[in-house]
Amino acid sequence: MQDDELIAHRAAAAARRRQEAPGVAVGVTEDVIRAQVHAFYGRVRADPMLGPIFEAKIDDWDAHLAKLCDFWSSVLLMTGRFKGAPMPAHARLTDVGGAHFAHWLEIWRATARETCPPPAAALFIARAEMIARSLQLGMAMARGELPPVRSAPVAEADQDRGRQDEHPGQDERGPASHP
Repeated sequence: MQDDELIAHRAAAAARRRQEAPGVAVGVTEDVIRAQVHAFYGRVRADPMLGPIFEAKIDDWDAHLAKLCDFWSSVLLMTGRFKGAPMPAHARLTDVGGAHFAHWLEIWRATARETCPPPAAALFIARAEMIARSLQLGMAMARGELPPVRSAPVAEADQDRGRQDEHPGQDERGPASHP
């Protein structure tokens, strides 16, 4: 492909992705994102629990809000504008825990319901809840607060192995068969 063709191909692919983005179907636009982000962080800054945490870490609110609008644009409209790394930034917040996230989500939900059309609010809320869970888990892991996690298949295999140890050559279905 020639350079011009490659550029046109990439632009067309990006346009298709944006049309398939989850926010498009529910009326999320850049203006809706901006309204949600700015209204929400206005409330957070005034909040007695969350405000001091944010004020201690954010020096340039205009730049931070622009970055957050880029983040939500990437999440909901698949624009790819966000170029940050949220996990390391949040992992450094050693005094932030589950109660902070719950309160953050409470304010986010209320703001979305007041600021956005209902289908867009539902999408904003669902994605924020997913992101909050992910951040909380990542932060807990970074702090060494999580016990080792075993997947269900491994745990089930251990239980099966225990049953087989009790009755060698048998499992729940009866005697072992050999080919």
